[in-house]
Amino acid sequence: MSLFSILNSLKRIKPPTCTVVIAAAGTSQRCEGEDKLFFSINDKPVVAYTIEAFENCKLINDIIVVTREDRVNDITKLCEQYRFSKVSSVINGGQTRLESVLSGIRATSRNTRLIAIHDGARPCISVDVIEKTIHKADKGGAAAPAVAIASTIKKIKDGIIVQTVDRENLYEIQTPQIFRAELIKAALEKAQKKSIEITDDCMAVEMLGMLVHVVDGSRRNIKITTNEDFGIAEAFLNDEY
Repeated sequence: MSLFSILNSLKRIKPPTCTVVIAAAGTSQRCEGEDKLFFSINDKPVVAYTIEAFENCKLINDIIVVTREDRVNDITKLCEQYRFSKVSSVINGGQTRLESVLSGIRATSRNTRLIAIHDGARPCISVDVIEKTIHKADKGGAAAPAVAIASTIKKIKDGIIVQTVDRENLYEIQTPQIFRAELIKAALEKAQKKSIEITDDCMAVEMLGMLVHVVDGSRRNIKITTNEDFGIAEAFLNDEY
C-alpha cells in the first residue's frame, strides 16, 4: 500500500463521537428533602461536576440534560455560569425515568451515532471510564461500566437470612450506559409501549435479545442516593481516597 493510500485510509478512520443524555429529573426522595443535584461540594453543585466530566471528554460532542420542569431555568443558568459549551438542550423530563430518558433521546440529532445515558447524581465519573465505554459500545453496539460485588450477599425473607448468594459472577452496573442510537431508541420505545418497568437502560436492550458488553468501572463512580453519600462523593472529588 502506498503512503498516499495509507494517509487517505487514516482520514476515513474517525474516533467515535457520542451524545450524552444526563438524567437529572429525580425527586431526591431518599435525601430527606435535600435536592441532591444542587447540593454544593466545594461551592459547586453536584450536577455541575457531572456535566463537567462529559464537557471534558473529547469523544462527547453533545450534552442534553433532562430535568424537572421547575429546574430547567436553574440548570440552564448553571450551564451558562460554568460555560458548558457542549450542552445543546436542557429539557423537561417525564413522570418516570424511562419517560425522561426517552425525551432526551428524542432531542438528539438524527446524525447521532452513539447515545450515552448517565445519572445526574453520579458526579465522580471519570473521563477515562467514559471513553472506555464509548469505544466498547462503538464496537459492540452496547456497553456499560461495571464493578464486581465485593460484599457477601444474602437473600432475606421476613427479616431472616434464607440464602447466601454466590457473588462470583455478580457485578454492579454503573452509568454511563452507551448504545448505538437506533438500538436504544427501539429498546426504550418497546419498553414504554408494553409498560415494562425497567431498572436501567441495559435491561431494555437485553429484552431485545441483544448483548451488552462491560468495561471496568470505578468504585469512585458512586450514585448519590442518601445524605451519607454526599461526604463520600466530596472525598472522591477532593481525591482524599
